[in-house]
Amino acid sequence: MKPIRSLLTALGGVAGSLVMLAGPALAAEDSKLSAGDTAWMLTSTVLVLMMTIPGLALFYGGMVRKKNVLATVMQSFAVTCLMSVLWVIAGYSIAFSDGGSLNAYMGGLSKAFLAGMGKDSMTGTIPESVFMTFQMTFAIITPALICGAVADRMKFSALLIFLSAWMLLVYAPITHWVWGGGFLSDAGVLDFAGGTVVHINSGIAGLVAALVLGRRRGYGTENMAPHNLVLSVIGASLLWVGWFGFNAGSAAAADGAAGMAMAVTQISAATAALAWMFAEWIVLKKPSVLGIISGAVAGLVAITPASGYVDPMGALFIGIAAGLVCFVASVKIKHMLGYDDSLDVFGIHGVGGIVGAILTGVFAVEAIGGTAGSMSQVFIQLEGIAATLAWSAIATFVILKIIDVAIGLRVEKDAEIEGLDISLHGEVVQ
Repeated sequence: MKPIRSLLTALGGVAGSLVMLAGPALAAEDSKLSAGDTAWMLTSTVLVLMMTIPGLALFYGGMVRKKNVLATVMQSFAVTCLMSVLWVIAGYSIAFSDGGSLNAYMGGLSKAFLAGMGKDSMTGTIPESVFMTFQMTFAIITPALICGAVADRMKFSALLIFLSAWMLLVYAPITHWVWGGGFLSDAGVLDFAGGTVVHINSGIAGLVAALVLGRRRGYGTENMAPHNLVLSVIGASLLWVGWFGFNAGSAAAADGAAGMAMAVTQISAATAALAWMFAEWIVLKKPSVLGIISGAVAGLVAITPASGYVDPMGALFIGIAAGLVCFVASVKIKHMLGYDDSLDVFGIHGVGGIVGAILTGVFAVEAIGGTAGSMSQVFIQLEGIAATLAWSAIATFVILKIIDVAIGLRVEKDAEIEGLDISLHGEVVQ
């Protein structure tokens, strides 16, 4: 029995050693996919999609006149469908594949039609399919934001063509610059969740589009007040909730970075809403519902690039700055200059994105995002802002002018006066 016992002991030792040797390999295999990270990113993807439909649809829909509400919500819904398909065909590949000799500026087409993406394809600790769909929701809401600048007067056909070209030629390349290994990423530009990629980009595109189309008929003489602010409050509330997926989801993991991003998002939104409300109360003598929800969105916009880099104190300062600066831009400067950005896309998203991008360079905390705020980082942020403004503005102008020559951008006078609901879609709100 003693020899047998000795043999069993020896075999046990060998087996134990093999298990110990296999342990790291098994752990490595398990670490390829994190169930927690994947569950959080699935949730974040749904939250960001909710920001466009129904969030943005209701937010914008409540702010237009009653005769244009269906046309406005139709834009958000149609853009969601169209951008989803275009992202699969080429957008994702342009943004996130290797562009070879052009990689500093755009990706290639190696991932067109999601080529090579299978069930087991991974991006970090989550399936690539989840990462792709999460990024798709960003590619949906960014063009949808532009719709607010051209509300009440742009042809639906022209809008769809414009936003299709814009997503592929402007949004996807700029996404590659910042998040896909392009030149702004190499330069060290900080944009955690889309201050440049989403908000400055859509904001300047909206301003250019508003200038190219011209003012709405009756602008400055007719009453163009929102027809249903209750819808806009519901929409703003959905945007606020969805923004946690937008910012905290950009951590691509269920970790401390996501937790801090969620915290600073809430702080900035609340602070900016109060800053706008009190500024309006002092200047215009009454705090409005439209003002406080606009302030909240401004605070959400401004914290977007900073959300993975700043602490709660930084979020407070960013929120205050966003509320005050965006109030001045949307309420004072717009009317002073006389342009008709119908729903303040540039005043909130463009200006808010610029404020947030700059202040990211000021308030970044090394212990949170690995980079400390400094003047050198501010200059790097300014480089990202300038590049985004320049390419988005120029490309937007060119695309719009080509479409204008081909099919025209603006609806006929009678159609605009009658309202886009009935003239473009044959429907009305009862």
